[in-house]
Amino acid sequence: MLDATPLLRLYAHYRLSRLAALDPVAVQRQQLLQLVAQAKHTRFGLDHGFAGIRSVPDYQNAVPLRRYEDFWTVYWRDNFPALDGVTWPGRIPYFALTSGTATGATKYIPVSHAMVQANRRAIVDLLVHHIANRPRSRIFGGKNFMLGGSTDLTRCGPGVAMGDLSGIAVNEVPWWARSRYFPPRDLALISDWEEKIQRLASRSLEEDIRTIGGTPSWLLLFIERLHALQPKTSGRLVEYYPNLELLVHGGVNFAPYRQRFEELLLGSHAETREVYPASEGFIALADRRPDEGLRLLLDNGLFFEFVPIGELDTPNPTRHWVATAEANINYALIVTSCAGLWSSIIGDTVRFIDLKPPRILVTGRTSYSLSAFGEHLTGEEIEGAVAAGAAAIGASVTDFSVSPIYPARQGETGYHLYAVEFSSSVSSEDCAKFARIVDKKLCAVNSDYAEHRAGDFAMLAPRVKILPPRTFAHWMKSRGKLGGQNKVPRIILDADLFQSLLGLAGE
Repeated sequence: MLDATPLLRLYAHYRLSRLAALDPVAVQRQQLLQLVAQAKHTRFGLDHGFAGIRSVPDYQNAVPLRRYEDFWTVYWRDNFPALDGVTWPGRIPYFALTSGTATGATKYIPVSHAMVQANRRAIVDLLVHHIANRPRSRIFGGKNFMLGGSTDLTRCGPGVAMGDLSGIAVNEVPWWARSRYFPPRDLALISDWEEKIQRLASRSLEEDIRTIGGTPSWLLLFIERLHALQPKTSGRLVEYYPNLELLVHGGVNFAPYRQRFEELLLGSHAETREVYPASEGFIALADRRPDEGLRLLLDNGLFFEFVPIGELDTPNPTRHWVATAEANINYALIVTSCAGLWSSIIGDTVRFIDLKPPRILVTGRTSYSLSAFGEHLTGEEIEGAVAAGAAAIGASVTDFSVSPIYPARQGETGYHLYAVEFSSSVSSEDCAKFARIVDKKLCAVNSDYAEHRAGDFAMLAPRVKILPPRTFAHWMKSRGKLGGQNKVPRIILDADLFQSLLGLAGE
């Protein structure tokens, strides 16, 4: 295979110079006005007077915030799946099916040809930043492995298909990248996750894998399968892929998994790099070291707005953009896209840690908070506490969920129950220490939680239930959500759903 890395290195030099000169405010204004101009003759554009929009305030005055359900009922449902010039020019060729982590309801997110191109550019940007950090990289000297869902798309109308977002991406891999992409089509089409990872693991050991990417929890299951195929190894990735340069992760907070992946990468020269690809568009990626935030992709077919989370459901929320956003405020992320989303509340929350250029941390979901007793915990706070607890006992978390346990009788007090699957055996003493550290960390970062925990008056200390290995995998399989882009829900408010998880552990 011809090593195309020198060509990537030349492009990286050009792209990095462009990024260094980029004016975030000017670029985002330009992106918005270009999107508006392209869509002014669509039904949505005509409804909202796009022809007269000349500025960001013009746009915000004309276009209200909307959720997916608003687009579906008003604009998409009646013509689905043939959306011709409805919210974006031309026919929408693909619909990405979301995992439905928070609500369980499947959503059909439009993916235009322009969005396909934007996603490709984002992946190249990821490699550009890798090259900048690893000037001697030979990343295109071997195969690039994406551990995603099935690429078997469902044809649902003339020129229209739907399926997993990773399947859409594979279907649109450009000709020049196909020889450098893994898995091959016969394996990529497999829909049964357990069969798929078994065959992928076996075949990948025959390849020169330079990058691997996916959701951390599913990557861990895949690496377990590699070890099962070669049980005499230590389980470290360098023994399976000696030329591995890059491990790409996204979809969930990496903090609870960091220690385990550091162990798996010992002896390897691979780096980890986080990405934030949503069904609605490729939002951001890591251009620096871990924990230094994700750089917003400002010039790639998306316009971003940011609403303080406390104002999201008020009649007239403040709508910031990169010109007015501030650091260290929890915002609901709003996206306008080159696939026909206009000021769409996508359900994620973010916080800026840098503004020049804009870098964010993903802090959770607008629908993911835990306040059963008035404690007002965010997903970010819970995940940080779990990571701190695991570090304190020298353990690695494979997966976890937390649910409130309400008082069963008058005079009793509720608490949080954490269902945790560790990568190795944990003693009862360490389990108790883990719970104490989680509690201590949450008290330190959230005053509402600390007040409710004071004297065990309003809420008892959290409790922990250790789950046997692979419990979460079995649970997700039982729900039809094993593998791919499906994510384990961190906060479970449905008592029956949480009980179904505990039931697999014999509770």
